[in-house]
Amino acid sequence: MSKKYLHMRLKPLATSLIVAGLLPLPAFAQIRADIRPSLVAQVGETVEKVSRKVAGIPEVTELENAERPLVMLQVFENRSVVYAKPDKDSRAIGEFFKGQLLDAFEEKNGWYRIRIQDSLLGSTDGWIQQDSGQFGEQALGVFAPRAFSADVLMDQPGTGIRPSHNATPGVLPQKAEVQTQQVQRAIPGRDTPIAPRDVAIPVIDPSQVPPPQPNLPRETVAVPDRWRIMQSLGFKFPLFDPYNQNVIKGDLPVLQDTLGPDWFFNLGVIADTLYEQRNFPVPVPPATSTTGGQANIFGNGDQSIFAHNLIVSLSLTKGNTTFKPPDYEFRLTPVFNYTDVRVNEDRLLKIASSSGEVRREGFVGIQEAFVDVHLRNVSDRYDFDSLRVGIQPFISDFRGFLFQDLPMGIRLFGNRNNNIYQYNIGYFKRVEKDTNSGLNDIRQDLRDDDFFVANLYRQDFPFLGFTSQVSYIHNRNDEDGERYFDANGFLARPSSLGDQKPFAYHVDYFGLSGDGHYGRMNITTSTYYATGKTDRHPLAQREQDIDAFFHATEVSRDFDWFRLRGSFLYASGDEDPFDGKAEGFDAIFENPQFAGADTSFFIRQNIPLVGGGGVALSGRNGVLPSLRSSKEQGQSNFINPGLLLVGIGADIDVLPELRLVANVNKLEFENTNVLGVLRQQRPPSTDLGIDASVGFQYRPFFSQNVVINGSFAKLLPGKGYKELFPDDKDPYSFLFNVIFSF
Repeated sequence: MSKKYLHMRLKPLATSLIVAGLLPLPAFAQIRADIRPSLVAQVGETVEKVSRKVAGIPEVTELENAERPLVMLQVFENRSVVYAKPDKDSRAIGEFFKGQLLDAFEEKNGWYRIRIQDSLLGSTDGWIQQDSGQFGEQALGVFAPRAFSADVLMDQPGTGIRPSHNATPGVLPQKAEVQTQQVQRAIPGRDTPIAPRDVAIPVIDPSQVPPPQPNLPRETVAVPDRWRIMQSLGFKFPLFDPYNQNVIKGDLPVLQDTLGPDWFFNLGVIADTLYEQRNFPVPVPPATSTTGGQANIFGNGDQSIFAHNLIVSLSLTKGNTTFKPPDYEFRLTPVFNYTDVRVNEDRLLKIASSSGEVRREGFVGIQEAFVDVHLRNVSDRYDFDSLRVGIQPFISDFRGFLFQDLPMGIRLFGNRNNNIYQYNIGYFKRVEKDTNSGLNDIRQDLRDDDFFVANLYRQDFPFLGFTSQVSYIHNRNDEDGERYFDANGFLARPSSLGDQKPFAYHVDYFGLSGDGHYGRMNITTSTYYATGKTDRHPLAQREQDIDAFFHATEVSRDFDWFRLRGSFLYASGDEDPFDGKAEGFDAIFENPQFAGADTSFFIRQNIPLVGGGGVALSGRNGVLPSLRSSKEQGQSNFINPGLLLVGIGADIDVLPELRLVANVNKLEFENTNVLGVLRQQRPPSTDLGIDASVGFQYRPFFSQNVVINGSFAKLLPGKGYKELFPDDKDPYSFLFNVIFSF
């Protein structure tokens, strides 16, 4: 600062001091009284201006004459750099951070001109760019410009910037209509622009709680029980309502004081009622027949079955299962069964001749009783390892061709690489079944029939949308100690073949399965190769080397509400029962969901073949002609005729709640030499016949809570069937099923 300039500034001050010193005190007091109000007013006005400037409140004249914003921006990314020009190679002059609001005055090729107020560079204009993130998200949110009326800044009741009681919404300027350019906005990943909302930012009332800003961390208030916020607000839902928060459906934690946090109880109840009418060949009792004049070995095959199962699933789970497996799970599932079976021949229901033609029985089975422990997470995406011990469900492949049941066992399972790989390693022992209900009977010892399994699933292999599975299963059956008779008095192990002496077998299954789609084609396939030894088969009465093959494929395509399916199945058959080779394929415990499944006559029914009905052509709910006593209590038999199945089917969604199902399957034996040996006749034809069925599924409430199923199936006998059952011309089955679920 120059001496001349300093002298000019000090000269008035010195003159004032001299005059003040020369004046008498009363005169000086009068002058001070005259200038004090104006000085206070000037100071107050200056303070108010500074306060408005600090708060970012513009002056009325500034608002009326200032450049109008084009849009308002909000920073969505963590940091946005401001450049001197709309070019990233230009000089960076500032930066904004996530959540900040900006006024933009011009848009040019994705760049917005904004103003940096009161920076070191003064009121400087800069440019900020609209970028896209990794997933298409925008760096800047684009909104309608905020607008203020000039009278908002006037100190008037009800319109001031700081009202005492309430705030009035901001309004668009009334003096001149603002022409706002339409800003091109779009949802990330879409090309269709969205017109900006023509709204005004409301005036903020400082006396109230400030509103939260988008994309900034929210302030939270501690809640003692976050699960029951709805209840604390007065919402109450009955226990029988499974669609709203329900403590017995795993929606709310239970017993927190006793068990600790995050324990959930889930109750599931299913009432499954079945009525079935059927007709197939049955043997005439060896002594007397209910129907007089019987001269044939086959009697009246009309039968009816009424069965009701009440399934109660009880589950106690710990953990937040929204994104990760439970830490612990305890599950118990008892099933209460009642059956009423009516036939037209004696000794079909029980071995005793006095058993009559009606059997009514009840039974309680334990279908699940296990503990599931979450061992560890192996990635931040909750790839995991878990261990499950107890009676638990297990299925060997996608459709249950080899095994689908609820055995006792221990299973290690988990996934890897963001769930691309899943694996199972387990050891299981089969639980003895109740003869008439087919449920687990835990009162009896576990069977000496166990298996070890190891499988691996790979998603999107060999092509996108298709899951492949490789598996190895070793089945060890050592039930060669003594015979076993079922609850009705019939021989179950071994079956009534040959000399009926108990036997054992060890077999290894190597499998390759897949399920998914290729383009619009849905594909399910399974292939198994079985190898091993049978120590002494009762029919061949010698050791047998097992060498069998199985393959099944279903291909389907959807045409809007219509799905067309094609099915193919091949199970190898034994060519010579006495050559020391067992070449007929058999499963451990099959339950195939294939070629119509329950609606199919051949798959659904267990047609008696020999041994007074003690050996069936195929098991109930089984497709393989394995010549067992029963699927539930019998042993695998690798000396069987095998099967070839070629079928076509359709699923037709007539209504959203009504589906029609139709299936036609051509059935042929692969080799009938073993049938000729058992019947002591020349081998019959391989033509088993055509299995045709129609059915429906009706869901009146568009959910699984109420499901009504019905089907009718008929076997059109082929030459081979007629040679085995010459007098049976009308094999059929009718099924009606109602399921209620909670």
